[in-house]
Amino acid sequence: MPKRRSEDALIPAEKISVKVENGNVTLSGTVDWRYEVDAARKAAGRITGVVSVRDLLSIKQIPAVTDVKGLIEQAFKRNAVLDATAISVIADGGTVTLGGRVRAWREREIAERAAWAAPGVTAIHDHIVVG
Repeated sequence: MPKRRSEDALIPAEKISVKVENGNVTLSGTVDWRYEVDAARKAAGRITGVVSVRDLLSIKQIPAVTDVKGLIEQAFKRNAVLDATAISVIADGGTVTLGGRVRAWREREIAERAAWAAPGVTAIHDHIVVG
């Protein structure tokens, strides 16, 4: 039996269905947060013999916070690495579009993670340019 990793605790096993056929794994179900999707995909890909992982997981619609855009912008301002004025945020329901220019890939990743952390976010379109 494979050794469990600490990040496996992030996977809500009761909310995810797994189908395996000829080394192809299909994940389906509805989870609460994006990090749960990422953790499930990563765990499935680590299993010996897995050829591909198909992600059909969806993120539960959480009642929208009235100011998702403002919450994300506040998170940017709290982060010392990011120049909050260089990143634009457009929120349409649970879908967030990020734009602007940052100096490094790390800043882009931080911005995207901050946006995913906002309540009610179900999709992100990342149009941030690095350079």
